[in-house]
Amino acid sequence: MLIRREHAADVEAITKVHRAAFPTEMEATLVTALRASTAWLPPLSLVTEKDGEVVGHVVCTRAHIANKPTLGLGPLGVQPGNQNQGVGTALMHAVLAAADALNEPVVVLLGHTDYYPRFGFRPASTYDITPPDPSWAAHFQARPLSTYDTSIKGAFAYAPPFNDL
Repeated sequence: MLIRREHAADVEAITKVHRAAFPTEMEATLVTALRASTAWLPPLSLVTEKDGEVVGHVVCTRAHIANKPTLGLGPLGVQPGNQNQGVGTALMHAVLAAADALNEPVVVLLGHTDYYPRFGFRPASTYDITPPDPSWAAHFQARPLSTYDTSIKGAFAYAPPFNDL
C-alpha cells in the first residue's frame, strides 16, 4: 500500500472511489467542486494505491474559524473491497501528518464519533468551535495540530462548495 499525493491522472479513479464508497453521488460531486475551487490544497489530497490501483482518497481543504485559516477534512473514501483493511486509517494518519508539516493549526470534520476519536478528534465544542449548523454538534469534531493556538475559536466555515450540498 502506498499513500501519495493525488496526480492529475487520478481524478477519474478518485471519482470512482467515492461513488463506490458512498450511497449517493454527493461526495464524488463535492470532490470535483472542491478541486475547482480556491479552497483546494493539492498537498492535502492524498490517495492510497494498491497494486497500481487507487483504492482510497482523502482531502483537506481551506476552511476558516472566525476568519482564521484552518482545514476542513472530507470526504474520506475507500473502495468497499478494501475497507476494514487499514486503508482509511493510513490515509487519516498521512493527511494529518501532512497538514501538521504545513503548519496548519487545526482540522475540523463532521463524522462518526466512534471512528475519528482514534485520530485525536474531539467534539469541536471542546475548543469553542461552533458548527455551521447547530444540529451537527454531536458529530462535529476538531483535531488541533502542532501550531494550534487557543485563540482559534468561533464559527467554523467550510470551503464554499460544501454550502452547495
